[in-house]
Amino acid sequence: MANLKEIKRKIGSVKNTQKTTNAMKLVSSAKLKRTEELAKRSRVYAAKLTELIEEIAQKMKQSNADGIDNIYFKDIENPQKVDIIFITADKGLCGGFNSQTLKRTNQLIAEYKEKGVKVRLRAVGRKGIDFFKFNGIELNNEIIGLSASPDFKKASEFISEVAASYVNGDTDKIILVHNGYVNMITQEIREDQLLPVDTSKLKLDHQSTSELEVEPDDDDTLLDALVKRYIEYTMYYSLIDSLAAEHSARMQAMDAATNNAKDMVKELQVKYNKARQESITTELIEIISGMESMK
Repeated sequence: MANLKEIKRKIGSVKNTQKTTNAMKLVSSAKLKRTEELAKRSRVYAAKLTELIEEIAQKMKQSNADGIDNIYFKDIENPQKVDIIFITADKGLCGGFNSQTLKRTNQLIAEYKEKGVKVRLRAVGRKGIDFFKFNGIELNNEIIGLSASPDFKKASEFISEVAASYVNGDTDKIILVHNGYVNMITQEIREDQLLPVDTSKLKLDHQSTSELEVEPDDDDTLLDALVKRYIEYTMYYSLIDSLAAEHSARMQAMDAATNNAKDMVKELQVKYNKARQESITTELIEIISGMESMK
């Protein structure tokens, strides 16, 4: 009977876990829909902002034989100092979502250190912060709460500080790493070079059909303002993109956990039934044996 009670207790415990994981799956599903819609709207704005930068940069490139003479576009072939910003979640229970970002970040650190480049880490998200602190690796910046609740003002303040270190010459390159949303079942690591602006991703050689007219003296000022807004919004969009991926990863993980709990309940139920049959059989044998001994 003690064995039956233990199996019954385990069944109840697994069923409670199943209810919890199923509830977490439904919550993540609802949050994902809202975040996905926000990501779509943000993507449209980011695309228009990129088009404007391309337009101004193209005009500057055409008017200057040496190319774009702007600090935000001056790529250094052999950088000596690189800042890596990485985004992870504040919570776990989302499969390999965080570990994939940390893996890519560690790969970048190893690649740059092999070239003798100094790397500074700027962390967004509790899981990434805890990981590097546990491994005794120094972090230049730590932010908790921003990845779970993206805020444009806070994201702008954070990235503006990092951009200022680039303008002041404290760093030669700024890279942003996060796990991005593809669809409800897929996430992928995204690596963006924020500064200097990666001109290889801009269309600077196509024939412009824009009617935008800018005075030559205003080109540099306008481009500076656009690049600042561009990196601010890239940071903000990356947070939204990461949050959507986090929700989809957690939804998958909780769905898998719920299904595993269902399978475990079935196995325990079979085990319980077998133990109960054995118990009944033993009792019957004891009764029959007792009756036989009384004859």
